[in-house]
Amino acid sequence: MTTDPFALFDAWYAEARTSEINDSNAMAIATSDAQGRVGVRMVLLKGHGPDGFVFYTNQEGRKAADIAANPQVALLFHWKSLRRQIRIEGPVSTASDADADAYFATRSRDSQLGAWASDQSRPLDSRATFEARFAAIQTQFEGGPVPRPPHWSGYCVTPWSIEFWQDREHRLHERRLFTRTDNGWDEGMLYP
Repeated sequence: MTTDPFALFDAWYAEARTSEINDSNAMAIATSDAQGRVGVRMVLLKGHGPDGFVFYTNQEGRKAADIAANPQVALLFHWKSLRRQIRIEGPVSTASDADADAYFATRSRDSQLGAWASDQSRPLDSRATFEARFAAIQTQFEGGPVPRPPHWSGYCVTPWSIEFWQDREHRLHERRLFTRTDNGWDEGMLYP
């Protein structure tokens, strides 16, 4: 058994990449606003390592507003096929422009155009309005590259705790909790 939570994450994530039918990189992210109202939604993990867990999004939606008001989040990976989950909690910071530009360049052209066309989380009167905006953006960038919108970037969650949960028969689950310290990580077990 490893005492490095990132090595254990890598092993579990590699298994999930081969066993999960859809979006093995999907994770729930929980945020709260300045009044303590909690929100949760799914995002996609786009990078990870000892520095943290990275995802990208529109910075004008509720998720980004919550992060600006309270830069503490919780992530949850749930891999039903493996009967496992990983909980991660910690502060979140904004990715560098260079990292955001590099990732944005790897997205499909339609995804790039969609980032310009969408006013994420804002009211929409009809699907036709969004489709018209998308068509206008297609025309605007026709024949050239699509730059990253100024309101679109990434975030990195730097964990202060990582919990690995493994389903066991009769609800006798196994839970391992890693907590960041000044000298690395402390590891312990939790009752199921």
